[in-house]
Amino acid sequence: MHEEALRDPPRSPSEETPHQDQEEQRLARAAALAACAPVPARIGNALAGTAGWTDPTLVKSHRFYPKGVSSPAERLKFYASQFPVVEVNSSYYALPRPGMVAQWIERTPPDFVFNVKAFAPLTQHPVEPARLPPDVQGALPASLFDRRRLYPADLPAETRDALWERFRTAVDPLRQAGKLGYVLFQFPPWFTATRGNVRVIEECRRRMEGLPFAVELRHGSWGMPGRIERVVDLLRDLDAFYVIVDEPQGKQNSMPPTALVADPRLAVVRFHGRREETWDAPVGVNEKFRYVYDPAELAPWAETVARLSQEAEQVHAIFNNCVSDHAVVGARGLMALLARRSAALADEAAPVPVSSAVH
Repeated sequence: MHEEALRDPPRSPSEETPHQDQEEQRLARAAALAACAPVPARIGNALAGTAGWTDPTLVKSHRFYPKGVSSPAERLKFYASQFPVVEVNSSYYALPRPGMVAQWIERTPPDFVFNVKAFAPLTQHPVEPARLPPDVQGALPASLFDRRRLYPADLPAETRDALWERFRTAVDPLRQAGKLGYVLFQFPPWFTATRGNVRVIEECRRRMEGLPFAVELRHGSWGMPGRIERVVDLLRDLDAFYVIVDEPQGKQNSMPPTALVADPRLAVVRFHGRREETWDAPVGVNEKFRYVYDPAELAPWAETVARLSQEAEQVHAIFNNCVSDHAVVGARGLMALLARRSAALADEAAPVPVSSAVH
């Protein structure tokens, strides 16, 4: 079946609604900008990528992977030809298998970077028992077998220790290969700014000693004026990276887009989209993150990323609006804006030819 046959048939003008028309114009602007991005999507020490490369909606969109690129190996190789960095999202749902991690290393260029999201129960999130390793499941007390979800506090101490150790073991080959950017500890929206939760962050850092450690906070109490600076100072003391976010504002689970650097080795910006109506609603991830960044929304971020690139040795801009090709378009669009900015600055700095000088 041809790609064109998989797309929706065009609507007549009479079928268009003002909202649909605006959305299509937005998509067209974003796609046009993305087409101007450098390949791979990198400008200097600023790298852009997406939160995963295997999302089913991305594959089914037929807007990123060329025809014939259909196996896991082919997709990762193609992705790595387009982007210099990726954030592994599947590790949040299940521990990565060591053999799989070895394949990631083999299928990507030497300078390709993987950022890995921590397994759910390591960041205070619940986990479905079926997502635990089979031997760990078998060792659980019988009273936990019928639970739909298990929180870290539900698990025996030895089980928690085993999960920490297995996660470390899974990601360490990336560190050894020089391909690990950070391990992302994204804490849940109910993880508020308390002294007890500060101790949780400190304990997570201790467990991840020797590995690059990034923290994303999701309850607005951490981002209050006067407190966010202290939070970044705390992470600096912990040898940790602060994750800057772009997301809907005005919600309890909203963090401000405060662009601060805790560790000069790396600045991290994660783009979640700005779909306000679904941000704190009980909806699926596709509805929550279905958002296309307009070039006008990315333009200020291009300036911010350029500034961050002067404050940190490297900047990772990760787009988490992984529905269809929205994240791909956003990551490329941001790099296209940075490329334009760099070209404009180069033109301004270029010396005036002697022949054109005014005497």
